[in-house]
Amino acid sequence: MKPRAVIFDMDGLLLDSERVYLRTFMEACQSLGLDIPDALFKRCIGTNGKRSRQILTEGCPGLPYDELMAQWKVRYTPEILERPLPVKAGARSLLTRLVDAGVPCVVATSTDRERAFLKLEKADLDHHFQFVVGGDEVSNGKPDPEIYRVAAERVGVIAHACLALEDSDNGVRAAHGAGIPVVQVPDLVAPAPDVLALGHVVVESLSQVEDSLFSDAL
Repeated sequence: MKPRAVIFDMDGLLLDSERVYLRTFMEACQSLGLDIPDALFKRCIGTNGKRSRQILTEGCPGLPYDELMAQWKVRYTPEILERPLPVKAGARSLLTRLVDAGVPCVVATSTDRERAFLKLEKADLDHHFQFVVGGDEVSNGKPDPEIYRVAAERVGVIAHACLALEDSDNGVRAAHGAGIPVVQVPDLVAPAPDVLALGHVVVESLSQVEDSLFSDAL
């Protein structure tokens, strides 16, 4: 059955931004003489600021979190907000075909809504989406399913008739918890065994999602 609406994550799925975040995070750590493994950062992928703070401070007791965030922001802001980020392979074609087919497309991202819209606008993707649900609009970030429930309610489509597209395990858990079928397109981190056990579809690119959707395979 074709989805009646498609809910997209943004960073790492539509935009090739996670590498920028990781590189600038490590640069900020180095500036403060902090030795934080990138594996800890990767646990934050797909979560909002509140959950990321918890992960980092629990993983590194005594971490000067606010100072680190200030140093990180100085480094990543010019790269993600002042010029367009690269668009992931297959994203433009998939979005165009969905919109042409009359399938509503929306974004559910852990990024704050205003910042998310700016990033999509600079990448010339904003016009494909009916709306954006940002991480600042929900009480609980991914992997909690709240943001997906909100997105489905706003688009006016029952959860099981939507399709979620995600790169991160946290996003997959969120969509699954909301009762929304999900396809995962991994970016920096391969799916964990417990996530694979959910039985969802995992593909290498959004081009494969397009091929499947428009050939009745999904």
